[in-house]
Amino acid sequence: MTKSELRIKYTKQRETLSQDEVLSLSEKIFYNFLEEFKLVENQKVHCFLSMLEKKEIVTRFFMEYFFKNKIRVFVPKIFKGKLISVEITQETAFIKSFYGITEPESNIDSGEKDFDFVITPLLYCDQHGNRVGYGKGFYDEFFGSINPNSIKVGVGLFPPNESIDDIWEKDFPLDYLVTPVEVLSFLGLTSKSTK
Repeated sequence: MTKSELRIKYTKQRETLSQDEVLSLSEKIFYNFLEEFKLVENQKVHCFLSMLEKKEIVTRFFMEYFFKNKIRVFVPKIFKGKLISVEITQETAFIKSFYGITEPESNIDSGEKDFDFVITPLLYCDQHGNRVGYGKGFYDEFFGSINPNSIKVGVGLFPPNESIDDIWEKDFPLDYLVTPVEVLSFLGLTSKSTK
């Protein structure tokens, strides 16, 4: 299936879930993440802030854990048409963006390139680690600008049942996918680019 077909299909599937179901599934994803990855103090994690109205994975569990365990937290912000990475603390002030996304008030890009983990939003991910997002390309551009050893972890509600037929050479596959039931590793696989 194409990205646009998958985007429609999985957006509809996500819309059928209640907020309570999303919360419960998010908690399972969080625990699967913790089980797989042993985080330590001062590691650097880039993590998106959830758009609850779009039924995205609730990342509040992650944030609370990171702050409690002295893990440095960076979040995305769209500034001047590109995704920048802003370091946040528990005292950071937030605003709603033009896209309706909660973002830090600050426009200061941390300039950080060496993340231990990048927790990545998605609508769908296939069995090769290729993801379907919202089609804006912000994350692929971001992945191209950071240390390639940063571990890219997708968090998704659905298993990788279908292949994505229209992968582009500038698409960056994920290293892992964490779902409510399993953690899949794509390390060692090669992405099949068609363009």
